[in-house]
Amino acid sequence: MGFAAHKAWTTGLNSLNRRTIELTKQGATLYTVQLGLNLLFMPLFFHWKRPVAATLDIVVLTGVAGYMTYIWSQVDEVAGYFLAPYVSWLGFASYITAGAGYLNNWSFADKERPVSSKDAETRYVDERPE
Repeated sequence: MGFAAHKAWTTGLNSLNRRTIELTKQGATLYTVQLGLNLLFMPLFFHWKRPVAATLDIVVLTGVAGYMTYIWSQVDEVAGYFLAPYVSWLGFASYITAGAGYLNNWSFADKERPVSSKDAETRYVDERPE
């Protein structure tokens, strides 16, 4: 992803074609948006346990990354090829996220395990019987 961004950015901004420069800047904006969506996914899914919001986030992220790939492939074909595995991974991650939500009736609230009553010995699992 980083190499594709670098390749598209340097190729696009060194171009004399005005349309290529426009596409480069549009792709850079999409790159920033997808980074933000990517950053938001983990807390939504794992910390706040919001599978509906996480699924919506990753589906939008997949769309933004796909469009970014399309835009940057017009600037530099190699950059588009380097983004293809990322978009494929996002498609698979969308499937997993939606599947986890669906199989758990779109609620992870009842899936939490209680924290151990022991003070400092262990935090999550009672490892030693008393």
